[in-house]
Amino acid sequence: MKRIVYSIYVDVPAVEHFGTTSKNKNDSIEKASQTINAFQGHYDKLLENKKDYAKKIGAAFKMYTYDEKYKSFEKNILKFFPELTGYEVINFYKIHILCELADVYDEILYLDFDAVPLTTESFFDAWDLSKGICVLDNNAHVIKRDALNFNHSIRSPSAKYYNCQAMLIDGGYHPANDVINTGIIGANAEHIKQLDYFGGFDHIIEMMTALRSDAYAETGLYPQNILDMFRYDNETIFSYKLRVNEVPVQWLDDVWHYFFDKQRFIPAETKIVHAICKDFDCVWRLEKRLNA
Repeated sequence: MKRIVYSIYVDVPAVEHFGTTSKNKNDSIEKASQTINAFQGHYDKLLENKKDYAKKIGAAFKMYTYDEKYKSFEKNILKFFPELTGYEVINFYKIHILCELADVYDEILYLDFDAVPLTTESFFDAWDLSKGICVLDNNAHVIKRDALNFNHSIRSPSAKYYNCQAMLIDGGYHPANDVINTGIIGANAEHIKQLDYFGGFDHIIEMMTALRSDAYAETGLYPQNILDMFRYDNETIFSYKLRVNEVPVQWLDDVWHYFFDKQRFIPAETKIVHAICKDFDCVWRLEKRLNA
């Protein structure tokens, strides 16, 4: 059984995080700059943490950065889809690597660079990947009431839910979908290939573009504030593909994917913390206590 843990870090300029179309005040250059500074300040420790975890669980480890391989991917995808932001490109790249690794490895664990293992227990032993792809769902954070009166970030769970819903309806599928968080992905090669993420990618981007157009707005299916949140999100496509290709899925619990955001608290039983808030000092304090 060949297993690998991998992560990615590409220093995307702050202006490329949200593009120029988001109308939400929180999708700002200032917010993106805070993220960049946090990653740069904790880069070495974030890298060593993942290397050490992979070694302890007997898996290979690869770190992907801004190298010739990434530059080639970026150049190629922007040649065909110049509307993508740098942030969107890197998030498609991490899925591209997932698909690539599935040709070599049996089981794969992807960790966003801000996802920090706090355990020596093997993810691969804890989760039977033959039962489905392991991801977190953010369904509880979707606003389904009073849709006319909110304006969320283009990366909010609500934005992804309605965007995927529109895609499914456009394709003639049932609109039910799950909001996927790809900060941590555990999967075997079989299900990654069944997902077929980049199959028909041209058509998917064309569809997502059409759903953002004035012509689609005129159909009246969605209010304008919802359409303003639509973009080219890797997690929206992930959810779409899970449904269309009927891929089995397992939902990670908050022990193996603790969503560390505004609450500024990490339970001691956490196995992997996803530091959305980028408060890595808090993460390291808990790590130190657990290892004492």
